[in-house]
Amino acid sequence: MEMAVSTSTQAPDEFDRNVPRICGVCGDKATGFHFNAMTCEGCKGFFRRSMKRKATFTCPFNGSCNITKDNRRHCQACRLKRCVEIGMMKEFILTDEEVQRKKDLIQRRKEEEALRESQRPRLTDEQQNLISSLVEAHHKTYDDSYTDFARFRPPVREGPVTRSASRAASLHSLSDASSDSFSHSPESGDSKVNLSNLLMMYQEQGSSPDSAEDDGSRLSMLPHLADLVSYSIQKVIGFAKMIPGFRDLTAEDQIALLKSSAIEVIMLRSNQSFSLDDMSWSCGGPDFKYCVNDVTKAGHTLDLLEPLVKFQVGLKKLNLHEEEHVLLMSICLLSPDRPGVQDHARVEALQDNMCEVLQAYIRISHPGGRLLYAKMIQKLADLRSLNEEHSKQYRLLSFQPEHSMQLTPLVLEVFGGQVT
Repeated sequence: MEMAVSTSTQAPDEFDRNVPRICGVCGDKATGFHFNAMTCEGCKGFFRRSMKRKATFTCPFNGSCNITKDNRRHCQACRLKRCVEIGMMKEFILTDEEVQRKKDLIQRRKEEEALRESQRPRLTDEQQNLISSLVEAHHKTYDDSYTDFARFRPPVREGPVTRSASRAASLHSLSDASSDSFSHSPESGDSKVNLSNLLMMYQEQGSSPDSAEDDGSRLSMLPHLADLVSYSIQKVIGFAKMIPGFRDLTAEDQIALLKSSAIEVIMLRSNQSFSLDDMSWSCGGPDFKYCVNDVTKAGHTLDLLEPLVKFQVGLKKLNLHEEEHVLLMSICLLSPDRPGVQDHARVEALQDNMCEVLQAYIRISHPGGRLLYAKMIQKLADLRSLNEEHSKQYRLLSFQPEHSMQLTPLVLEVFGGQVT
């Protein structure tokens, strides 16, 4: 009598995982290959017991019973016959000793895995809380919708083409980090605003300072980017004040750290909006998509912009996790060797802790990141060079009254280019 169930004995890897497997003996749901055939647990146990006991059965009918899930207990002879027909082999049955050795091996492997799991490095609660605080601080001070950009003095891209702008136009694969690094929102432009006041009371009031119109100056983008940079400085201040331990520093050290690191942190932050596709910073609509040419119209030259874009490309290619990004910004800001810092030991302790947490995070959460920490620290060295070139170009700009009047008081104070 022909069975209605499959008698296939093909190898396990030939089965479609999405197709339900059925027992070749009784048609019940199969649990896998047992003794060389696809069977359910019941038929697996029946075959093993029968072979071990060397049992012989006699069919009470005509020896061709149709074995199903419901009647498989009624005729042991035809059930065993069916087991053999679909390829079940007694040679595949383990002895009691072999079964025990297999169980011992499985148990030993479980224990070894449990030991490895217990020894796997994990972030401490303190480290995890630190990272969570930094991520939250970044979210509160980085608006990735860029809606406030509309409140800046508008970008003006037309006007006379400078020599730097002409060179920049030929470098279509470059774009300015100076402009994008300020990819956030408008700034509070009260003429009374200064760094000390912002540290005492961080507020986001969002109005750009009134300033004279750029009457035909070749630096047509300077007013817009000045507002953008000033706003970004405020955001860096807000981020810094939420770094655990930063508020515990003296006001003098807080100001010293912010003044000297602000542009570097802005450059790091701007990487979030940087695109490798066209080497530009996209901060919302087309008016707020910045390229190198735009920033040359704010007074910067390719001596700054070319290495800046290379920096952005390199940083983007590291594919940092958000946690790594915020830790890098904190390490950058908390550098004890900044000019004017008095309590070097205290700042260094804060930075060392950040470095330890970053290394721990990379080991645990960034597979294949063996060299990542070294590459990230190298980026901080690159930022120092960029900072130096930015300061040089800013001084030249700020010493010209017709240009310095376009800058905000906060920019003038932080970058130290007051014009007398």
